[in-house]
Amino acid sequence: MEKLLIVDDDKGIQKQLKWSLSDYEAVLAADRESAIAAVRRHEPKVVTLDLGLPPDSANASEGLAALEEILKISPHTKVIVITGNDDRTNALKAISLGAYDFYQKPIDSEVINVIVARAFSVAAIEQENRQMRTVGGNDIGIIGNSETIERCRMMVKRIAPTQITALLLGESGTGKEVTANAIHIASDRSKKPFIAINCASIPETLLESELFGFEKGAFTGAVRTTKGKIECAEGGTLFLDEIGDMPFNLQAKLLRFLQEKKIERLGGRQEIEVDVRVVCATNQNLEEMVANKEFREDLFYRVSEITLNIPPLREREEDVLILAQFFLQRYALEYKSNVKSFSEDGLCAIKAHKWPGNIRELQNKVKSSVIMSTGTQVTAMDLGFFDHEDNNLELNLNLRQVREQAESIAIQKAYALSEGNMSKCSNLLGITRPTLYTLIEKYGLAINSEKD
Repeated sequence: MEKLLIVDDDKGIQKQLKWSLSDYEAVLAADRESAIAAVRRHEPKVVTLDLGLPPDSANASEGLAALEEILKISPHTKVIVITGNDDRTNALKAISLGAYDFYQKPIDSEVINVIVARAFSVAAIEQENRQMRTVGGNDIGIIGNSETIERCRMMVKRIAPTQITALLLGESGTGKEVTANAIHIASDRSKKPFIAINCASIPETLLESELFGFEKGAFTGAVRTTKGKIECAEGGTLFLDEIGDMPFNLQAKLLRFLQEKKIERLGGRQEIEVDVRVVCATNQNLEEMVANKEFREDLFYRVSEITLNIPPLREREEDVLILAQFFLQRYALEYKSNVKSFSEDGLCAIKAHKWPGNIRELQNKVKSSVIMSTGTQVTAMDLGFFDHEDNNLELNLNLRQVREQAESIAIQKAYALSEGNMSKCSNLLGITRPTLYTLIEKYGLAINSEKD
């Protein structure tokens, strides 16, 4: 139970508040000194504070002083001041000093419950946001508080002020581009461009012109002179992702650029000086590629002046829930969803999964779950962990209810697998689209049936 501090010198009011707010663990205090001691000891998120405290209960000065001291010790605590019927002036003064809300006697159980519940809710949301900013490494964007990710964050901050070329190693989806961007943000180049290019996603014939640019007439279709990614990153950082997939013949030209900080556009004759910090990344073993003559040895040593190993998600288990909550808040805001948190079975499913796709898989799961969720909590089913959900279903002997439950689960599963395409969804279920629409309406499923 959440701790609630009740500060009032009237034993009758204390008893009434404790009874009215029985959903919380009440800690009682009768004066300013005991109230301050209780705040230090219990760190309550919410305090109800009577402004009329001894030695002069008819005067609000002691209560206002207690309010200021409580907020000085614990600035995030939500203090609800309680006043007499005709003491609106002191109530407003308390609000100006930082009180969360005020309530005028006599005590109404339903009203005070609503005010206190809302205060706890606001306190919880604010605490989550502070935690996300703290553990998320908000200054450079690397999220997590595990030992491995803290070590990575420390190395990023040490590397950033230098001009050293860094090589990021890690499995697909571990966040190599995020780490490269963190190096850029923490450097004195942060106000200049961060340009990323994936060497594996661009055809070999186009990669050279993408990197180095080309002069007008250099090849068929070159109707104007165009800068390459290297020039576009002038003064900033160039991130070469999947550098292990760079064609062997292009590696020599990249090496010359790294050594001399000069380039020549395709079809050009003029050397162009560029000031660019280079960060590279790959999920391949470059040392093996060097041994197999698939990657230039001199380029390998040039790009790996310092190497950072980005840990897979399975090696940073304590970060999984932090990342999941971060993505939940992000996508709830982006998609204007009412989702606030994960359900208990959702959290269990997240912790049990091994995340072979690393952070990218987690991010995609949470994004789709925010879209799929019909309530304020994301469940295991919303996340697509249907086996986990099915194992927790209660045994129901009513065949009609069993059929309805099974059909609802099957429709939601097919909808998720088909990524919202209703034609594919109906095909997976082996029914017609009109029948699918009828079932969605029948079971009141929160599915966007417009997408095709």
